[in-house]
Amino acid sequence: LRRMIKRTQSCLRAVDQCEKPVIAAIHGHCLGAGVDLSACCDIRYSSRDTTFSIKEVDMGLAADVGTLQILPKSITNHSLFRELVFTARSFDTNEAQQIGLLSRVFDTREAVLDAAINLASVIAKKSPVAILGSKIQLNYARDHSSDDNFNFVSTWNSGMLLTEDIIKSIMASSVSSEKSNKNAPSEIEYEDV
Repeated sequence: LRRMIKRTQSCLRAVDQCEKPVIAAIHGHCLGAGVDLSACCDIRYSSRDTTFSIKEVDMGLAADVGTLQILPKSITNHSLFRELVFTARSFDTNEAQQIGLLSRVFDTREAVLDAAINLASVIAKKSPVAILGSKIQLNYARDHSSDDNFNFVSTWNSGMLLTEDIIKSIMASSVSSEKSNKNAPSEIEYEDV
């Protein structure tokens, strides 16, 4: 059983450790492992009609593949989160947003999918080096002290300052600021990392 749990943890950790930002577009019922999976995503959007539940306590278990391992380091309301874990009761998007599980809530399934795709499109236009570095730094910061984080990012950025993405990003930023539509996508193309 332990090997099976470790394999499942490994699958979900792959989402957390993916080099690209992972956006969850949640709708319907998100229970147990669904909450575990969404916990491993970088950004979580949901439709208003979504119902959540951390059901493991009702099965005689502690959530073991993401919810209790990742979320406690990023949620904003530990008291409510503990209540939801200990009772296994269902909760709505208001409470999910209240604990920091969701960043945005949309009225319909279609709206949440459109928003997630639009967000992915915005992120995809950014420097892959900057996005990768930011994701690695955010995950590192979650798991290490502030001093370790400052040390890590100074080493990381020392190497990244040598890439062409710095020049391209500055050019894209100046082109974008000259346009009347500040949300217009950049015309600069980056190489993938």
